[in-house]
Amino acid sequence: QVLLVESGGGLVQAGGSLRLSCTASGRSFSTYAMGWFRQFPGKEREFVAAISWSGGSLYYADSVKGRFTISRDNAKKTVYLQMNSLKPEDTAVYYCAANHYGSTAPRAESEYDYWGQGTQVTVSS
Repeated sequence: QVLLVESGGGLVQAGGSLRLSCTASGRSFSTYAMGWFRQFPGKEREFVAAISWSGGSLYYADSVKGRFTISRDNAKKTVYLQMNSLKPEDTAVYYCAANHYGSTAPRAESEYDYWGQGTQVTVSS
């Protein structure tokens, strides 16, 4: 079992930045692919970004490409989502997720095995 805990959410003005962190329990973090998803009120969760276990494969949703950066520190068992140039439409609950087979960076929600509890990001205009 893997426990994922997100932090770093909050309220920021449009154009600002936030960095989300997701720290994992367990010994196998370095073998997991990690992803970030977000959920708007009344909508299904959508893919934001993913990173393979080595960091060699990265994927981003078109809506965040060039503004968000996913990274990981395997020694700290933590994955990050640096969010720059935030827009009001980025307002959502952000979730991190872990995938056992970490050589790729999955974009489908169904490919992830563990989920964090989510952290709220609110961008004011």
